[in-house]
Amino acid sequence: MNFKVLLPMFLALTMAFAFIIPNAKNTPSKPSKPASTNIYDYSYKDLHTAEIVSISKYKGRKILFVNTASLCGNTPQYAGLEKLYEKYKGNLVIVGFPSNDFGQQEPGSNDSIAHFCKLNYGVSFPMSQKIEVKGAAIDPIYSWLTSKALNGKMDSEVKWNFQKYLVDEKGNFVTFFAPKTQPMADEVVAAIEHH
Repeated sequence: MNFKVLLPMFLALTMAFAFIIPNAKNTPSKPSKPASTNIYDYSYKDLHTAEIVSISKYKGRKILFVNTASLCGNTPQYAGLEKLYEKYKGNLVIVGFPSNDFGQQEPGSNDSIAHFCKLNYGVSFPMSQKIEVKGAAIDPIYSWLTSKALNGKMDSEVKWNFQKYLVDEKGNFVTFFAPKTQPMADEVVAAIEHH
């Protein structure tokens, strides 16, 4: 065999595999879609069943998206979120998105997260499997929530666990609330009741 012919082919294949293999671990666990400006085009995997849930299931109701963690100083907000959900669940859906992005405060498995939420806070609102809410592997839903180019309203950055994003009944971005803002705070309730 002629090494002058084989060597460039070998190098090209080696470079291709060097690029593909390290990036394979970042492949999302759900089918990826091109970025969309319509929140109803997005979906998440249910924490309990691993079934894909389309955000379009919540058309006609406001949606409060919250990144959550089990070992955070804000974790007691689960109780307030559950209270808010129970009070407004005819018009509001809360979806929790466990994330280990801040202080490694959600290190557990999806099963342990589900058990923790139910046992300690009686969480009945929908929850996603663990995702990333920032960085290179940001979940597509959080790309939409944090990008004006997608949500049409504003750019933002998730600062810590329990940052809350509100979307109206028609899928329009409304606003977001800082992590320390309690779920039953006047500004959250007012946004839910008046938008």
